[in-house]
Amino acid sequence: MLGIISGSGVLPLFAEGQLIAVPDGRYGAPSGLPRRLRMGGRDLVVLPRHGYPHHVAPHRINYRANIDTLATLGVTRVVALTTVGGIVPATWTGRLVVPDQIIDYTWGRAHTFVEEEAVSHADFAEPFDADLRARLIAAAQAVGIDIGTEGVYGCTQGPRFETVAEIDRMARDGCTLVGMTGMPEAGLARERGLPYAMLSLVVNPAAGRAVDPFDLDAIYRVMASGMESAQALLQQALAAGL
Repeated sequence: MLGIISGSGVLPLFAEGQLIAVPDGRYGAPSGLPRRLRMGGRDLVVLPRHGYPHHVAPHRINYRANIDTLATLGVTRVVALTTVGGIVPATWTGRLVVPDQIIDYTWGRAHTFVEEEAVSHADFAEPFDADLRARLIAAAQAVGIDIGTEGVYGCTQGPRFETVAEIDRMARDGCTLVGMTGMPEAGLARERGLPYAMLSLVVNPAAGRAVDPFDLDAIYRVMASGMESAQALLQQALAAGL
């Protein structure tokens, strides 16, 4: 069973499907009720990371409850949709990217299940599942989407956007993308044994990388058009056995 964690750019299809009434679990309530639906001829579960409608800020998301809920529902692998800023020229606005690495700049988030379980140490050298990444990339190529096949996602605290100096530091660290929700989500999925990959839509240049002034309306326009490509990619991936 595939689980999809939808982000700020919610596919219209995800508003359909059957709501799943889930009780609060060990870690509280998830961001919103998940939905069960069919896509590409396959059954899947979609959970809205920010709630539906969008109302939960990145630093307030109950990441543990979200991942725990998906695992409880029988999800065995996860694709996370994220919207990001582009730091380098290869991450131009409107491009879809499948990151292969992540750097965590967040603080104060409940980032592990180990606090209430026996002490264990998860291998996180390669944070994203290689097979899921390969399937997403192959699906993009099959439908003619020019996709970025690698990237380093830098996860900041939010909800504010970053300063130019912060983005400059992240660039020196090797980040090519900046977002606010990749961690602890990816780490928690690893602790739960759920293969996890991310599909990121670049919706704007990061601070200091833009020629034009910051324009939130333009971000929303890119988000709407980019999610159409994301849906086509996911439908192809599911039809191919994702």
